[in-house]
Amino acid sequence: MPRAIRLFAAALLLPLATATIHAQDWAKARLEASPRHHEYVPLKHGDRTVQAFVVYPEVKTKAPVVILIHEIFGLSDWAKEMADELAAQGFIVIAPDLLTGFGPNGGGSEAFPDQDATVKAVSGLDAAVVNADLDAAADYGKKLPAANGKIAVTGFCWGGGKSFAFAAHRKDLSAAFVFYGPGPSDVTTITAPVYGFYAGNDARIGATIPATTAAMKAAGKKYEPITYDGAGHGFMRAGEDPGNTVPGNKTAREQAFARLVTLIKEMKAAPVAANASHNKTVAQQSQPATSCHAKTNVAESPTTTKNLETAAIM
Repeated sequence: MPRAIRLFAAALLLPLATATIHAQDWAKARLEASPRHHEYVPLKHGDRTVQAFVVYPEVKTKAPVVILIHEIFGLSDWAKEMADELAAQGFIVIAPDLLTGFGPNGGGSEAFPDQDATVKAVSGLDAAVVNADLDAAADYGKKLPAANGKIAVTGFCWGGGKSFAFAAHRKDLSAAFVFYGPGPSDVTTITAPVYGFYAGNDARIGATIPATTAAMKAAGKKYEPITYDGAGHGFMRAGEDPGNTVPGNKTAREQAFARLVTLIKEMKAAPVAANASHNKTVAQQSQPATSCHAKTNVAESPTTTKNLETAAIM
């Protein structure tokens, strides 16, 4: 086939391929096949109502509650599928759509026409409104008859930074689990232990870890970051995407998920403050970085990754 025809055919197929990636059909299919109970709950606080995706585990006893904060891509199919995976481990998971009411015609994440519009909207969210929405989710979770009183927060990408910030805001958390997100400027108000999950090929976020470690240690807070070498930013999503081409993402995803589940099961009912703070490294084969803001699964060069991630900087 002549080169010109091949290029023309590729141009025609590109929008379809991009739409498939954005739709995360693989995550949607897994979610639809789940046997667990899913529901959408309106959480009211003041004059605002935020919609939340709630998943219940199939267990006999009361369960911990995990507040899940989505990536900069909004409450996507993957974010909901991740909530379902955590629920499968025995936890009640509440994932608020922080874009509720901010989309076209007053819609939420699903109302935005494309990924760029979603990223722009999430990047522009007011921090105080985000914390208020998360407070509403936490307050709702604490009152659930099936909850055991333990409540944690976890977030990914943009949500990783917000989970760290929420730990500085909320005093009754049992733990905070931060996935490749930066720490807040002031950590002195944190009462819960914070566990970090970072990618070796993520220089932007990786560069923040030493300062955060020092700040948490100086404030007498417990902070345990682990860096997964060979993984790129966004490895929790990329690592289970069937189109993933970076082996380090899959390995990091598996190890990080196992660590997360173990820590949730071991967390105490009351916040804990400690002086211990250290950074561990899990050695893996070096691979190119993958940005959680990329529109494909192809690993980008450091320059491209940096440009794609600019919108997520707090």
